[in-house]
Amino acid sequence: MTDRSNPLTTGPHRAPARAMLKAVGFTDADLKKPLIGVANTWIEIGPCNYHLRELATHVKAGIRAAGGTPMEFNTVSISDGITMGTEGMRASLVSREVIADSIELVARGNGFDGLVVLVGCDKTIPGGVMALARLNVPGVLLYGGSIAPGHFNDHQVTIQDVFEAVGAHAAGTMSDDDLCRLEADACPGAGACGGQFTANTMAIASEFLGIAALGSGSVPATDPQKAEGGRAAGDRVMRLVRSGLRPRDIITRTALENAIASVAATGGSTNAVLHLIAIAREAGLDLELADFDRISSRTPLMVDLKPSGRFVATDLHNAGGSRLVAQRLIEAGSIVGSAPTVTGRTLAEEAAEAVETRGQEVVRPIGQALKKSGGLVVLRGSLAPEGAVMKVSGTERMQHRGPARVFDSEEAAFDAVQNQTIKAGDVVVIRYEGPNGGPGMREMLAVTGAIVGAGLGETVALITDGRFSGATRGFCVGHIAPEASRGGPMAAVQDGDTIVIDVASRKLDIDVAADAMQQRLAAWRAPQPRYATGVLAKYARLVSSASTGAVTG
Repeated sequence: MTDRSNPLTTGPHRAPARAMLKAVGFTDADLKKPLIGVANTWIEIGPCNYHLRELATHVKAGIRAAGGTPMEFNTVSISDGITMGTEGMRASLVSREVIADSIELVARGNGFDGLVVLVGCDKTIPGGVMALARLNVPGVLLYGGSIAPGHFNDHQVTIQDVFEAVGAHAAGTMSDDDLCRLEADACPGAGACGGQFTANTMAIASEFLGIAALGSGSVPATDPQKAEGGRAAGDRVMRLVRSGLRPRDIITRTALENAIASVAATGGSTNAVLHLIAIAREAGLDLELADFDRISSRTPLMVDLKPSGRFVATDLHNAGGSRLVAQRLIEAGSIVGSAPTVTGRTLAEEAAEAVETRGQEVVRPIGQALKKSGGLVVLRGSLAPEGAVMKVSGTERMQHRGPARVFDSEEAAFDAVQNQTIKAGDVVVIRYEGPNGGPGMREMLAVTGAIVGAGLGETVALITDGRFSGATRGFCVGHIAPEASRGGPMAAVQDGDTIVIDVASRKLDIDVAADAMQQRLAAWRAPQPRYATGVLAKYARLVSSASTGAVTG
Protein backbone atom coordinates (compact mmCIF):
# COMPACT_ATOMS: atom_id res chain seq x y z
CA MET A 1 0.00 0.00 0.00
CA THR A 2 1.22 3.47 -0.85
CA ASP A 3 1.68 5.79 2.11
CA ARG A 4 -0.77 8.65 2.11
CA SER A 5 -0.59 12.26 3.23
CA ASN A 6 -3.07 12.98 5.98
CA PRO A 7 -3.75 16.73 6.32
CA LEU A 8 -3.81 16.28 10.09
CA THR A 9 -0.24 15.02 10.29
CA THR A 10 1.61 15.99 7.09
CA GLY A 11 3.91 18.98 6.59
CA PRO A 12 6.08 21.21 8.80
CA HIS A 13 3.08 23.25 9.92
CA ARG A 14 1.56 20.09 11.47
CA ALA A 15 4.47 19.63 13.88
CA PRO A 16 2.30 20.54 16.92
CA ALA A 17 -0.23 17.83 16.03
CA ARG A 18 2.52 15.25 15.56
CA ALA A 19 4.10 16.27 18.85
CA MET A 20 0.86 15.58 20.71
CA LEU A 21 0.29 12.28 18.93
CA LYS A 22 3.86 11.18 19.70
CA ALA A 23 3.17 11.89 23.36
CA VAL A 24 0.75 8.95 23.43
CA GLY A 25 3.02 6.59 21.51
CA PHE A 26 2.48 7.14 17.80
CA THR A 27 5.63 7.23 15.65
CA ASP A 28 6.52 8.97 12.42
CA ALA A 29 5.99 5.67 10.63
CA ASP A 30 2.53 5.31 12.21
CA LEU A 31 1.49 8.77 11.13
CA LYS A 32 2.44 8.16 7.50
CA LYS A 33 -0.01 5.25 7.24
CA PRO A 34 -3.78 5.46 6.78
CA LEU A 35 -5.35 6.52 10.07
CA ILE A 36 -8.23 4.24 11.06
CA GLY A 37 -10.64 5.26 13.78
CA VAL A 38 -11.80 2.49 16.08
CA ALA A 39 -15.04 3.75 17.62
CA ASN A 40 -15.61 1.72 20.76
CA THR A 41 -18.89 1.71 22.65
CA TRP A 42 -17.28 -0.08 25.62
CA ILE A 43 -18.79 0.65 28.99
CA GLU A 44 -18.36 -0.98 32.38
CA ILE A 45 -22.07 -0.73 33.19
CA GLY A 46 -23.74 -3.95 32.10
CA PRO A 47 -22.73 -7.00 30.07
CA CYS A 48 -23.66 -5.98 26.52
CA ASN A 49 -20.59 -3.84 25.80
CA TYR A 50 -18.38 -4.89 28.70
CA HIS A 51 -16.03 -7.05 26.59
CA LEU A 52 -15.52 -4.56 23.75
CA ARG A 53 -12.33 -3.14 25.24
CA GLU A 54 -10.68 -6.54 24.79
CA LEU A 55 -12.22 -7.04 21.35
CA ALA A 56 -10.77 -3.70 20.26
CA THR A 57 -7.23 -4.99 20.83
CA HIS A 58 -7.82 -7.65 18.17
CA VAL A 59 -9.37 -5.15 15.76
CA LYS A 60 -6.36 -2.88 16.14
CA ALA A 61 -3.98 -5.79 15.60
CA GLY A 62 -5.77 -6.56 12.34
CA ILE A 63 -5.48 -2.94 11.21
CA ARG A 64 -1.76 -2.81 11.98
CA ALA A 65 -1.08 -6.10 10.22
CA ALA A 66 -2.84 -4.76 7.12
CA GLY A 67 -0.78 -1.55 7.02
CA GLY A 68 -2.89 0.97 8.91
CA THR A 69 -2.64 2.91 12.15
CA PRO A 70 -5.58 2.40 14.52
CA MET A 71 -6.74 5.23 16.77
CA GLU A 72 -9.27 4.07 19.35
CA PHE A 73 -11.84 6.35 20.92
CA ASN A 74 -14.96 5.87 23.01
CA THR A 75 -18.56 6.99 23.02
CA VAL A 76 -21.54 6.52 25.31
CA SER A 77 -23.89 3.60 25.88
CA ILE A 78 -27.10 3.21 27.87
CA SER A 79 -28.26 -0.24 28.93
CA ASP A 80 -31.95 -0.70 28.22
CA GLY A 81 -32.13 -3.76 30.45
CA ILE A 82 -30.74 -1.90 33.47
CA THR A 83 -32.70 1.34 33.01
CA MET A 84 -35.99 -0.34 32.00
CA GLY A 85 -39.00 0.94 33.94
CA THR A 86 -37.13 3.90 35.42
CA GLU A 87 -36.54 7.55 34.63
CA GLY A 88 -33.15 6.52 33.25
CA MET A 89 -34.78 4.73 30.33
CA ARG A 90 -35.61 8.15 28.85
CA ALA A 91 -31.91 8.43 27.98
CA SER A 92 -31.83 5.29 25.85
CA LEU A 93 -33.18 6.40 22.48
CA VAL A 94 -31.57 9.81 22.96
CA SER A 95 -28.23 8.03 23.20
CA ARG A 96 -28.60 6.76 19.62
CA GLU A 97 -28.31 10.34 18.34
CA VAL A 98 -25.46 11.15 20.73
CA ILE A 99 -23.55 8.03 19.63
CA ALA A 100 -23.91 8.93 15.95
CA ASP A 101 -23.01 12.56 16.60
CA SER A 102 -19.97 11.76 18.74
CA ILE A 103 -18.55 9.27 16.24
CA GLU A 104 -19.06 11.84 13.50
CA LEU A 105 -17.31 14.55 15.50
CA VAL A 106 -14.22 12.48 16.34
CA ALA A 107 -13.98 11.13 12.78
CA ARG A 108 -14.31 14.55 11.18
CA GLY A 109 -12.01 16.14 13.73
CA ASN A 110 -9.22 13.69 12.99
CA GLY A 111 -9.74 13.10 9.28
CA PHE A 112 -9.77 9.32 9.55
CA ASP A 113 -9.30 7.37 6.34
CA GLY A 114 -11.45 4.50 7.60
CA LEU A 115 -13.56 3.51 10.55
CA VAL A 116 -14.39 0.37 12.52
CA VAL A 117 -17.34 0.72 14.90
CA LEU A 118 -17.59 -1.76 17.77
CA VAL A 119 -21.12 -2.13 19.07
CA GLY A 120 -22.99 -4.23 21.61
CA CYS A 121 -26.31 -3.04 23.01
CA ASP A 122 -29.48 -1.77 21.42
CA LYS A 123 -28.77 1.85 20.49
CA THR A 124 -25.04 1.51 19.82
CA ILE A 125 -25.75 -0.60 16.73
CA PRO A 126 -28.05 1.80 14.85
CA GLY A 127 -26.06 4.77 16.16
CA GLY A 128 -22.91 3.25 14.71
CA VAL A 129 -24.51 2.52 11.34
CA MET A 130 -26.00 6.02 11.21
CA ALA A 131 -22.53 7.50 11.75
CA LEU A 132 -21.02 5.33 9.00
CA ALA A 133 -23.75 6.33 6.55
CA ARG A 134 -23.43 9.99 7.50
CA LEU A 135 -19.64 10.15 7.24
CA ASN A 136 -19.45 7.88 4.18
CA VAL A 137 -15.80 6.99 4.74
CA PRO A 138 -14.75 3.35 4.24
CA GLY A 139 -15.99 1.58 7.32
CA VAL A 140 -17.29 -1.58 8.88
CA LEU A 141 -19.50 -2.46 11.86
CA LEU A 142 -18.57 -5.25 14.27
CA TYR A 143 -21.10 -6.53 16.80
CA GLY A 144 -19.75 -7.82 20.10
CA GLY A 145 -22.12 -10.79 20.11
CA SER A 146 -24.76 -12.38 22.31
CA ILE A 147 -24.54 -13.41 25.93
CA ALA A 148 -24.74 -17.12 26.71
CA PRO A 149 -28.08 -18.26 28.12
CA GLY A 150 -28.49 -18.72 31.83
CA HIS A 151 -29.93 -21.90 33.33
CA PHE A 152 -32.77 -22.08 35.83
CA ASN A 153 -34.66 -25.22 36.86
CA ASP A 154 -33.03 -27.19 34.04
CA HIS A 155 -33.97 -24.86 31.18
CA GLN A 156 -32.37 -21.94 29.36
CA VAL A 157 -33.31 -18.44 30.50
CA THR A 158 -32.63 -14.87 29.43
CA ILE A 159 -33.29 -11.45 30.89
CA GLN A 160 -36.81 -11.74 29.44
CA ASP A 161 -37.56 -14.45 32.00
CA VAL A 162 -36.51 -12.15 34.83
CA PHE A 163 -38.83 -9.36 33.69
CA GLU A 164 -41.72 -11.80 33.40
CA ALA A 165 -40.83 -13.28 36.79
CA VAL A 166 -41.45 -9.88 38.37
CA GLY A 167 -45.10 -10.17 37.32
CA ALA A 168 -45.30 -13.77 38.51
CA HIS A 169 -43.82 -12.75 41.87
CA ALA A 170 -46.37 -9.95 42.24
CA ALA A 171 -49.16 -12.38 41.39
CA GLY A 172 -47.92 -14.77 44.09
CA THR A 173 -46.91 -17.57 41.72
CA MET A 174 -43.14 -17.22 42.26
CA SER A 175 -41.39 -17.23 45.60
CA ASP A 176 -38.82 -14.73 46.82
CA ASP A 177 -36.14 -17.44 46.74
CA ASP A 178 -36.92 -18.46 43.16
CA LEU A 179 -36.88 -14.85 41.99
CA CYS A 180 -33.47 -14.35 43.63
CA ARG A 181 -32.11 -17.55 42.07
CA LEU A 182 -33.34 -16.57 38.64
CA GLU A 183 -31.87 -13.08 39.02
CA ALA A 184 -28.50 -14.59 39.88
CA ASP A 185 -28.46 -17.14 37.05
CA ALA A 186 -30.07 -15.40 34.07
CA CYS A 187 -27.03 -13.44 32.83
CA PRO A 188 -23.86 -15.55 33.12
CA GLY A 189 -21.33 -13.16 31.55
CA ALA A 190 -20.56 -10.64 28.82
CA GLY A 191 -22.69 -10.14 25.74
CA ALA A 192 -25.96 -8.64 24.63
CA CYS A 193 -29.36 -10.00 25.71
CA GLY A 194 -29.75 -13.50 24.38
CA GLY A 195 -33.02 -13.66 22.43
CA GLN A 196 -33.96 -11.98 19.17
CA PHE A 197 -34.33 -8.82 21.17
CA THR A 198 -33.29 -5.42 19.80
CA ALA A 199 -29.51 -5.93 19.92
CA ASN A 200 -29.53 -9.24 18.07
CA THR A 201 -32.24 -7.93 15.73
CA MET A 202 -30.14 -4.93 14.73
CA ALA A 203 -27.01 -7.07 14.50
CA ILE A 204 -28.55 -9.39 11.92
CA ALA A 205 -30.17 -6.42 10.15
CA SER A 206 -26.73 -4.79 9.86
CA GLU A 207 -25.34 -7.92 8.25
CA PHE A 208 -28.19 -8.11 5.75
CA LEU A 209 -27.70 -4.38 5.17
CA GLY A 210 -24.15 -5.29 4.15
CA ILE A 211 -22.36 -2.89 6.51
CA ALA A 212 -21.30 -5.78 8.79
CA ALA A 213 -19.84 -8.98 7.43
CA LEU A 214 -22.38 -11.79 7.22
CA GLY A 215 -21.78 -14.18 10.11
CA SER A 216 -19.57 -11.80 12.10
CA GLY A 217 -22.25 -10.95 14.66
CA SER A 218 -23.52 -14.48 15.14
CA VAL A 219 -20.37 -15.47 17.02
CA PRO A 220 -21.21 -15.20 20.75
CA ALA A 221 -19.46 -12.63 22.91
CA THR A 222 -17.30 -15.09 24.85
CA ASP A 223 -16.57 -17.50 21.98
CA PRO A 224 -12.81 -17.81 21.23
CA GLN A 225 -13.63 -17.16 17.56
CA LYS A 226 -14.56 -13.58 18.46
CA ALA A 227 -10.89 -12.54 18.55
CA GLU A 228 -10.39 -13.74 14.98
CA GLY A 229 -13.52 -11.84 14.00
CA GLY A 230 -11.95 -8.70 15.44
CA ARG A 231 -8.73 -9.17 13.48
CA ALA A 232 -10.74 -9.86 10.34
CA ALA A 233 -12.65 -6.59 10.81
CA GLY A 234 -9.35 -4.73 11.06
CA ASP A 235 -8.09 -6.32 7.87
CA ARG A 236 -11.44 -5.69 6.18
CA VAL A 237 -11.45 -1.96 6.81
CA MET A 238 -8.03 -1.67 5.22
CA ARG A 239 -9.31 -3.49 2.14
CA LEU A 240 -12.19 -1.01 1.99
CA VAL A 241 -9.75 1.92 2.23
CA ARG A 242 -7.79 0.47 -0.69
CA SER A 243 -10.85 -0.24 -2.82
CA GLY A 244 -12.66 2.98 -2.01
CA LEU A 245 -15.94 1.17 -1.32
CA ARG A 246 -18.00 3.38 0.96
CA PRO A 247 -21.05 2.86 3.19
CA ARG A 248 -23.48 4.53 0.81
CA ASP A 249 -22.30 2.20 -1.97
CA ILE A 250 -23.53 -0.64 0.26
CA ILE A 251 -26.54 0.86 2.07
CA THR A 252 -28.93 1.00 -0.87
CA ARG A 253 -32.67 0.70 -1.14
CA THR A 254 -32.23 -3.00 -1.92
CA ALA A 255 -30.02 -3.46 1.13
CA LEU A 256 -32.61 -1.79 3.37
CA GLU A 257 -35.31 -4.13 2.09
CA ASN A 258 -33.01 -7.10 2.73
CA ALA A 259 -32.52 -5.86 6.28
CA ILE A 260 -36.27 -5.52 6.85
CA ALA A 261 -36.76 -9.08 5.57
CA SER A 262 -34.18 -10.36 8.06
CA VAL A 263 -36.12 -8.73 10.91
CA ALA A 264 -39.42 -10.15 9.69
CA ALA A 265 -38.02 -13.66 9.19
CA THR A 266 -36.49 -13.83 12.67
CA GLY A 267 -39.37 -12.35 14.68
CA GLY A 268 -37.20 -9.35 15.47
CA SER A 269 -37.79 -6.23 17.51
CA THR A 270 -40.16 -3.44 16.48
CA ASN A 271 -37.32 -1.05 17.31
CA ALA A 272 -35.82 -2.02 13.95
CA VAL A 273 -38.53 0.10 12.33
CA LEU A 274 -37.31 3.26 14.05
CA HIS A 275 -33.66 2.47 13.45
CA LEU A 276 -33.80 1.44 9.79
CA ILE A 277 -35.82 4.54 8.92
CA ALA A 278 -33.18 6.65 10.68
CA ILE A 279 -30.34 4.82 8.89
CA ALA A 280 -32.07 5.30 5.53
CA ARG A 281 -32.33 9.00 6.19
CA GLU A 282 -28.58 9.23 6.89
CA ALA A 283 -27.92 7.45 3.60
CA GLY A 284 -30.18 9.87 1.72
CA LEU A 285 -32.85 7.24 1.05
CA ASP A 286 -36.61 7.20 1.64
CA LEU A 287 -38.07 4.48 3.83
CA GLU A 288 -41.61 4.48 5.18
CA LEU A 289 -43.74 2.48 7.60
CA ALA A 290 -45.65 1.00 4.67
CA ASP A 291 -42.44 -0.60 3.41
CA PHE A 292 -42.15 -2.66 6.58
CA ASP A 293 -45.68 -3.99 6.32
CA ARG A 294 -45.25 -4.79 2.62
CA ILE A 295 -41.94 -6.63 3.06
CA SER A 296 -42.99 -8.44 6.23
CA SER A 297 -46.18 -9.64 4.53
CA ARG A 298 -44.17 -11.39 1.81
CA THR A 299 -41.45 -12.79 4.11
CA PRO A 300 -42.02 -16.05 6.01
CA LEU A 301 -41.30 -16.20 9.74
CA MET A 302 -38.76 -19.00 9.63
CA VAL A 303 -36.42 -18.63 12.62
CA ASP A 304 -37.62 -19.95 15.98
CA LEU A 305 -36.16 -17.47 18.46
CA LYS A 306 -37.19 -15.94 21.77
CA PRO A 307 -39.11 -13.95 22.87
CA SER A 308 -41.88 -15.76 21.00
CA GLY A 309 -39.96 -18.90 20.05
CA ARG A 310 -37.92 -21.61 21.74
CA PHE A 311 -34.28 -20.77 21.07
CA VAL A 312 -31.68 -18.12 21.89
CA ALA A 313 -29.03 -16.41 19.79
CA THR A 314 -26.26 -18.84 20.68
CA ASP A 315 -28.51 -21.65 19.40
CA LEU A 316 -28.80 -19.81 16.09
CA HIS A 317 -25.02 -19.58 15.88
CA ASN A 318 -24.67 -23.30 16.55
CA ALA A 319 -27.32 -24.09 13.93
CA GLY A 320 -25.52 -22.22 11.14
CA GLY A 321 -25.85 -18.56 12.05
CA SER A 322 -26.96 -15.61 9.98
CA ARG A 323 -25.39 -17.14 6.86
CA LEU A 324 -27.93 -19.96 7.07
CA VAL A 325 -30.78 -17.46 7.51
CA ALA A 326 -29.59 -15.58 4.43
CA GLN A 327 -29.32 -18.79 2.44
CA ARG A 328 -32.91 -19.72 3.31
CA LEU A 329 -34.25 -16.27 2.45
CA ILE A 330 -32.44 -16.27 -0.89
CA GLU A 331 -33.94 -19.70 -1.64
CA ALA A 332 -37.38 -18.33 -0.72
CA GLY A 333 -36.91 -15.31 -2.99
CA SER A 334 -37.38 -12.99 -0.02
CA ILE A 335 -34.10 -11.07 -0.37
CA VAL A 336 -31.84 -9.94 -3.21
CA GLY A 337 -28.59 -11.90 -3.09
CA SER A 338 -26.69 -9.63 -5.49
CA ALA A 339 -26.49 -6.83 -2.91
CA PRO A 340 -22.87 -5.84 -2.08
CA THR A 341 -21.33 -6.18 1.38
CA VAL A 342 -18.26 -4.86 3.21
CA THR A 343 -16.40 -8.08 2.41
CA GLY A 344 -16.32 -7.14 -1.27
CA ARG A 345 -18.54 -10.09 -2.05
CA THR A 346 -22.29 -10.21 -2.51
CA LEU A 347 -24.75 -11.34 0.11
CA ALA A 348 -25.39 -14.50 -1.91
CA GLU A 349 -21.69 -15.31 -2.12
CA GLU A 350 -21.40 -14.97 1.65
CA ALA A 351 -24.55 -17.01 2.25
CA ALA A 352 -23.22 -19.81 0.06
CA GLU A 353 -20.65 -20.55 2.79
CA ALA A 354 -23.33 -21.42 5.33
CA VAL A 355 -22.77 -24.69 7.16
CA GLU A 356 -25.99 -26.11 8.53
CA THR A 357 -25.76 -28.30 11.62
CA ARG A 358 -27.46 -31.62 11.03
CA GLY A 359 -30.77 -31.90 12.87
CA GLN A 360 -30.94 -28.23 13.90
CA GLU A 361 -34.45 -26.88 14.57
CA VAL A 362 -33.76 -23.14 14.84
CA VAL A 363 -33.93 -22.17 11.14
CA ARG A 364 -36.86 -23.81 9.40
CA PRO A 365 -36.59 -25.37 5.94
CA ILE A 366 -38.33 -23.70 3.01
CA GLY A 367 -41.97 -24.72 3.09
CA GLN A 368 -42.00 -25.31 6.86
CA ALA A 369 -42.09 -21.74 8.08
CA LEU A 370 -43.54 -20.92 11.49
CA LYS A 371 -45.84 -18.45 9.76
CA LYS A 372 -46.37 -17.53 6.12
CA SER A 373 -45.63 -13.87 6.83
CA GLY A 374 -43.17 -12.08 9.05
CA GLY A 375 -43.40 -10.66 12.51
CA LEU A 376 -44.08 -6.97 11.78
CA VAL A 377 -47.36 -5.26 10.91
CA VAL A 378 -48.23 -1.58 10.60
CA LEU A 379 -51.64 -0.41 11.80
CA ARG A 380 -53.48 2.82 11.01
CA GLY A 381 -56.83 4.24 12.00
CA SER A 382 -58.57 6.83 14.11
CA LEU A 383 -56.06 6.31 16.94
CA ALA A 384 -53.00 6.20 14.68
CA PRO A 385 -53.40 8.42 11.61
CA GLU A 386 -49.64 8.35 10.94
CA GLY A 387 -49.29 4.68 11.83
CA ALA A 388 -48.36 2.31 14.63
CA VAL A 389 -46.19 -0.80 14.79
CA MET A 390 -47.00 -4.25 16.13
CA LYS A 391 -45.05 -7.51 16.41
CA VAL A 392 -47.26 -10.54 15.81
CA SER A 393 -44.70 -13.34 15.89
CA GLY A 394 -45.59 -14.09 19.50
CA THR A 395 -49.38 -14.04 19.33
CA GLU A 396 -52.07 -15.91 17.44
CA ARG A 397 -54.74 -13.34 18.23
CA MET A 398 -55.84 -11.24 15.28
CA GLN A 399 -58.39 -9.01 17.03
CA HIS A 400 -59.01 -7.37 20.37
CA ARG A 401 -61.89 -5.16 21.42
CA GLY A 402 -62.03 -3.87 24.94
CA PRO A 403 -62.29 -0.95 27.39
CA ALA A 404 -59.42 1.48 27.71
CA ARG A 405 -57.48 1.69 30.96
CA VAL A 406 -55.64 4.98 30.51
CA PHE A 407 -52.30 5.82 32.13
CA ASP A 408 -50.20 8.94 31.59
CA SER A 409 -46.92 7.18 32.38
CA GLU A 410 -45.35 3.75 32.30
CA GLU A 411 -44.96 3.74 36.09
CA ALA A 412 -48.69 4.22 36.63
CA ALA A 413 -49.50 1.31 34.34
CA PHE A 414 -46.88 -0.92 36.00
CA ASP A 415 -48.33 -0.17 39.43
CA ALA A 416 -51.80 -1.14 38.18
CA VAL A 417 -50.50 -4.50 36.96
CA GLN A 418 -48.61 -5.12 40.19
CA ASN A 419 -51.71 -4.24 42.22
CA GLN A 420 -53.74 -6.63 40.03
CA THR A 421 -56.27 -4.02 38.96
CA ILE A 422 -55.86 -4.83 35.25
CA LYS A 423 -58.48 -7.36 34.18
CA ALA A 424 -58.90 -9.75 31.27
CA GLY A 425 -60.20 -7.94 28.20
CA ASP A 426 -58.74 -4.55 29.13
CA VAL A 427 -56.74 -2.38 26.73
CA VAL A 428 -53.90 -0.78 28.67
CA VAL A 429 -53.26 2.68 27.17
CA ILE A 430 -49.91 4.27 28.05
CA ARG A 431 -49.47 7.76 26.66
CA TYR A 432 -47.11 10.76 26.96
CA GLU A 433 -44.23 8.32 26.48
CA GLY A 434 -43.43 9.16 22.84
CA PRO A 435 -40.22 10.68 21.45
CA ASN A 436 -41.28 14.20 22.46
CA GLY A 437 -43.59 13.48 25.39
CA GLY A 438 -41.38 11.02 27.22
CA PRO A 439 -39.05 12.42 26.20
CA GLY A 440 -37.10 9.54 24.74
CA MET A 441 -39.85 7.02 23.93
CA ARG A 442 -39.22 4.57 26.75
CA GLU A 443 -39.57 0.83 26.23
CA MET A 444 -42.39 -0.88 28.09
CA LEU A 445 -40.81 -4.23 28.95
CA ALA A 446 -41.39 -3.80 32.67
CA VAL A 447 -45.14 -3.50 32.01
CA THR A 448 -45.42 -6.11 29.26
CA GLY A 449 -43.29 -8.57 31.21
CA ALA A 450 -45.43 -8.03 34.31
CA ILE A 451 -48.61 -8.58 32.27
CA VAL A 452 -47.30 -11.90 30.94
CA GLY A 453 -46.03 -12.89 34.37
CA ALA A 454 -49.42 -12.11 35.89
CA GLY A 455 -51.07 -14.54 33.48
CA LEU A 456 -52.78 -11.85 31.38
CA GLY A 457 -50.65 -12.14 28.25
CA GLU A 458 -53.38 -13.80 26.19
CA THR A 459 -56.30 -11.68 27.37
CA VAL A 460 -55.01 -8.10 27.65
CA ALA A 461 -53.91 -5.68 24.91
CA LEU A 462 -51.51 -2.77 25.38
CA ILE A 463 -51.14 0.30 23.17
CA THR A 464 -48.67 3.16 23.59
CA ASP A 465 -46.99 6.06 21.87
CA GLY A 466 -43.83 4.71 23.47
CA ARG A 467 -42.04 1.61 22.25
CA PHE A 468 -41.24 -1.93 23.27
CA SER A 469 -38.19 -3.96 24.11
CA GLY A 470 -37.35 -6.70 21.67
CA ALA A 471 -38.10 -9.03 24.60
CA THR A 472 -41.75 -7.95 24.65
CA ARG A 473 -44.34 -10.51 23.62
CA GLY A 474 -48.09 -10.38 23.60
CA PHE A 475 -50.79 -8.27 21.93
CA CYS A 476 -48.93 -4.96 22.02
CA VAL A 477 -49.04 -1.93 19.71
CA GLY A 478 -46.40 0.81 19.91
CA HIS A 479 -45.00 3.84 18.08
CA ILE A 480 -48.52 5.31 17.81
CA ALA A 481 -48.27 8.55 15.85
CA PRO A 482 -48.96 11.38 16.22
CA GLU A 483 -48.06 11.00 19.87
CA ALA A 484 -50.22 12.32 22.70
CA SER A 485 -47.93 15.19 23.71
CA ARG A 486 -48.26 16.67 20.22
CA GLY A 487 -52.04 16.46 20.20
CA GLY A 488 -52.46 13.02 18.65
CA PRO A 489 -55.75 11.16 19.20
CA MET A 490 -54.15 9.23 22.09
CA ALA A 491 -54.44 12.46 24.12
CA ALA A 492 -58.25 12.29 23.94
CA VAL A 493 -58.75 8.66 25.04
CA GLN A 494 -60.72 8.28 28.28
CA ASP A 495 -61.15 5.37 30.65
CA GLY A 496 -63.83 3.03 29.36
CA ASP A 497 -63.61 4.05 25.70
CA THR A 498 -63.76 1.00 23.45
CA ILE A 499 -60.50 0.35 21.58
CA VAL A 500 -60.56 -1.89 18.51
CA ILE A 501 -57.41 -3.59 17.18
CA ASP A 502 -57.78 -5.62 13.97
CA VAL A 503 -54.54 -7.08 12.67
CA ALA A 504 -56.01 -8.54 9.48
CA SER A 505 -57.37 -5.17 8.35
CA ARG A 506 -54.38 -3.31 9.84
CA LYS A 507 -56.65 -1.07 11.89
CA LEU A 508 -56.30 0.66 15.27
CA ASP A 509 -59.47 2.55 16.10
CA ILE A 510 -61.37 4.10 18.97
CA ASP A 511 -65.12 3.53 19.01
CA VAL A 512 -65.94 7.16 19.74
CA ALA A 513 -67.61 9.52 17.26
CA ALA A 514 -65.21 11.75 15.33
CA ASP A 515 -66.93 14.96 16.46
CA ALA A 516 -66.69 13.88 20.11
CA MET A 517 -62.97 13.24 19.67
CA GLN A 518 -62.55 16.66 18.07
CA GLN A 519 -64.30 18.30 21.02
CA ARG A 520 -62.05 16.49 23.47
CA LEU A 521 -58.92 17.51 21.57
CA ALA A 522 -60.11 21.13 21.33
CA ALA A 523 -60.29 21.23 25.13
CA TRP A 524 -56.96 19.42 25.56
CA ARG A 525 -53.87 21.26 26.74
CA ALA A 526 -50.38 19.90 26.31
CA PRO A 527 -48.68 18.93 29.58
CA GLN A 528 -45.60 20.80 30.71
CA PRO A 529 -42.37 19.22 29.42
CA ARG A 530 -40.80 16.87 31.95
CA TYR A 531 -37.42 18.53 31.41
CA ALA A 532 -36.88 22.26 30.97
CA THR A 533 -33.10 22.14 30.46
CA GLY A 534 -30.36 19.75 29.44
CA VAL A 535 -30.05 17.12 26.76
CA LEU A 536 -33.53 15.66 27.25
CA ALA A 537 -35.12 19.08 26.86
CA LYS A 538 -33.08 19.70 23.72
CA TYR A 539 -34.07 16.30 22.35
CA ALA A 540 -37.77 16.92 23.01
CA ARG A 541 -37.60 20.18 21.05
CA LEU A 542 -35.83 18.63 18.05
CA VAL A 543 -37.13 15.07 17.74
CA SER A 544 -39.38 13.99 14.89
CA SER A 545 -42.36 11.64 14.97
CA ALA A 546 -41.80 7.94 15.52
CA SER A 547 -43.26 7.42 12.05
CA THR A 548 -40.20 9.16 10.59
CA GLY A 549 -37.61 7.44 12.78
CA ALA A 550 -37.55 9.75 15.82
CA VAL A 551 -34.54 11.60 14.42
CA THR A 552 -33.26 15.00 15.51
CA GLY A 553 -31.57 16.34 12.38
